[in-house]
Amino acid sequence: MPHRNPTQTDLLPPAPDGRVRVMLTLPFAGPLDYLLPPRLAAARPGDIVSVPLGRRTETGVIWDASPNLPPEFRPPLPKEVATSRLKPVAARLDLPPLPAQLRQFVDWVAAYTLSPPGMVLAMALRANALAALPKPSTGYTPAPTLPADLRLTPARQKVLDIAAAGPALAAAELARRAGVGAAVIRGLAQAGALQAVEITPPPPFATPDPAHCPPTLGGNQEEVATELRARVAEDCFSITLLEGVTGSGKTEIYMEAIAACLEAGKQALVLLPEIALSAQWTGRFARRFGAEPALWHSDLGARLRRVTWRAVADGTARVVVGARSALFLPFDQLGLIIVDEEHETAFKQEDGVTYHARDMAVVRARMSKAPIVLVSATPSLESLANVGAGRYRHLKLNARHGNATMPVVQTLDMRADPPERGLFLSPMLTGAINDAIGRGEQAMLFLNRRGYAPLTLCRTCGHRMQCPNCTAWLVEHRARHILTCHHCGYDEPIPQTCPKCADADSLTPIGPGVERITEEARATFPDARILVMASDTLSGPAATAAAVERIARREVDLVIGTQIVAKGWHFPHLTLVGIVDADLGLGGGDLRASERTVQLLHQVAGRAGRAEAPGRVLLQSYVPDHPVMQALVSGDFGSFMEQEAEQRRPGFWPPYGRLAAVIVSAETPDAAELTARALGQNAPRLDGVQVLGPAPAPLAILRGRHRHRLLLRARRNIAVQPIMREWLSRVKPERGARIDVDIDPVSFL
Repeated sequence: MPHRNPTQTDLLPPAPDGRVRVMLTLPFAGPLDYLLPPRLAAARPGDIVSVPLGRRTETGVIWDASPNLPPEFRPPLPKEVATSRLKPVAARLDLPPLPAQLRQFVDWVAAYTLSPPGMVLAMALRANALAALPKPSTGYTPAPTLPADLRLTPARQKVLDIAAAGPALAAAELARRAGVGAAVIRGLAQAGALQAVEITPPPPFATPDPAHCPPTLGGNQEEVATELRARVAEDCFSITLLEGVTGSGKTEIYMEAIAACLEAGKQALVLLPEIALSAQWTGRFARRFGAEPALWHSDLGARLRRVTWRAVADGTARVVVGARSALFLPFDQLGLIIVDEEHETAFKQEDGVTYHARDMAVVRARMSKAPIVLVSATPSLESLANVGAGRYRHLKLNARHGNATMPVVQTLDMRADPPERGLFLSPMLTGAINDAIGRGEQAMLFLNRRGYAPLTLCRTCGHRMQCPNCTAWLVEHRARHILTCHHCGYDEPIPQTCPKCADADSLTPIGPGVERITEEARATFPDARILVMASDTLSGPAATAAAVERIARREVDLVIGTQIVAKGWHFPHLTLVGIVDADLGLGGGDLRASERTVQLLHQVAGRAGRAEAPGRVLLQSYVPDHPVMQALVSGDFGSFMEQEAEQRRPGFWPPYGRLAAVIVSAETPDAAELTARALGQNAPRLDGVQVLGPAPAPLAILRGRHRHRLLLRARRNIAVQPIMREWLSRVKPERGARIDVDIDPVSFL
């Protein structure tokens, strides 16, 4: 497989004493020094090498300084180790080197998130991506001249005829086509009538054709597509927010930017918030370009991951669609990044290295001198603020494609029109579903809560079933006969008696989950064909694709789902959406609660009426006068976001200020509390900076660890990283305590 040509940065020579810096995929503060032996004198920054570390061998990358790293992001340099103490690099691996842009990106992400750079590098150097590919297989073709003494039988002649008719075939395939045994093939090879050759495998990914099936664009779609093509043609960094109502054809339009990128001979990256969306997306892509894109997500098998990683590195993977980790693939000719559903919180990585893929995609685009397009029907307030500040271009699609119109949205006041006792669907909603199904149309019920019930309590003593490892109630999953914790995965069988008072059959479920709504729907609509779409029922992209196909083939009357049903699906025959608990996301102390709720419910509502038949959305709410409900009814998303902005601006809350969360956790409550108290006592006291806390986290115990939180808030023009680095350096955690930092947090649990 061909490797790329080295750039000027890559050709930097090693130090005069043969010293090179090697970044390992381990939580060190930076690269370690090694000696480059004479036999590896040609090694350069970016080469992937193996090096000794203690008694084991580790994989790393020859590293160089990142010229684009802001000074305030640069960690202090470690002390230089004497040359006499350095160990030599063991070997250079036969792998494509990491491009300079990716190395700089790794350094930037590490510095911005205050993470060890080796842990960021680990996301770019997946172990299974670097494992050796299978050796090329051997095939057979006829020798140029047949041996004079060759004894030709009918079977042998048939083998030779088939072998001469096309490219080299493996022995087993040649024998199968000729209808002979393996011994015939071996005999011809030993006699010199067949010669062994290496079979060149076909490219792993077909090349998409930008002229294959261009769309027919109407309204202002052509104008927006032309603008995006122009951004790609500029061949420089730019940021565009593409805002369009649900069903306006945003995907088809940004695919025109991908077409322009392909015509320019460059690679494109598309980030999706959920891998479940990839199946429908790749189908649309294949219809447009005549070939499928490369996929990158956690469900890929080890071999496909290896093949894809190398295809990205050598440029044969022209378009990659994937989850947030696709940002760390070794693109060297990246010409475009698309972030679809840019407002989605799923782009935030919460474990390990905490980063927001949307924000880091902007950084990667800038380092690659490539345009980036952020796409959403309900853009985040951060992106809208950047539009207002002139940092982002803004393109809008205000109408649905073709003859489709936006659905009519109506609130159902649950105080005035409550469901029957023990039920959760109001009579008006069930009547509307019956009417839709009666017309041969499809309906959807949405509830963003998995399982049967979020709480189980004892009617006798009031005991609530709680997770032993977390400050969280156990969720009943009746289909599996278990109570489970959605935070740590703990589960136990549903008990027959109360664990506290031992009263039999006294445990009762409180509140609805999607399983309970399904149970009610089956009783209310006994003849309806019902499909449940939730992470508990769909095991991966393939299962999701099968469910979507069933809906498209009209084999389903009623879809019941969690937030997975909100993500960009096109169901042309679905005309009614009922939202069971529209108030669900409004509680708690999350500053983005209203913004997230309006975005989610607007996305769900957008599944209705996407074709000829008009759509209708019914919101069951106990607070129908809430600004979120009013914004959904009016469809005036812009005014709602302006109100949100006015509430956040005076207090310098994001996006008008910066946040950094500090999470202290320990196995004992004392260790967590003492460490958090020390952080509070040593908190920075600077103009424009405020530290809130310490306080017990809302999830005070998570996976058996006691937790406290502090929150640093700063004005937007203040870089929080050097402040955080200096602050944390003054505090030594108690034994067994750990301090984690989340720059730009989106979760406050």
